[in-house]
Amino acid sequence: MEDLTKTEERIMQVIWQLEKCFVKDIIDKLDDDPKPPYTTISSVVRILETKGFVGHKAYGKTHEYFPLVTREDFGKFSFKRMFREYFGGRPEKVLSFMIEEEHLSPADLEQLKKFIDQQ
Repeated sequence: MEDLTKTEERIMQVIWQLEKCFVKDIIDKLDDDPKPPYTTISSVVRILETKGFVGHKAYGKTHEYFPLVTREDFGKFSFKRMFREYFGGRPEKVLSFMIEEEHLSPADLEQLKKFIDQQ
């Protein structure tokens, strides 16, 4: 699996949400004002297809797109990469980040402790 650019991931999030869609549906779902050009979104979708994230069903010259990679699988891939590259593969660094930067509540910490104890 490959990394996605921020734009590709943003478009992929919409495709995952819609499950099946046309380029027009993606544009409609984006909060951008003004909306991006059809050709721009179409190009990004074709790149996603080349990368193996999206497939399509053709209806003449129109294409309906659908995800080939699940959001969960991409999330796992992204986290594993981040874990290695940004946290040096060290679980304590991830936990430290979560506690210090994400300001986990005592209840959250208690849930983490219970989870770890069950493993």
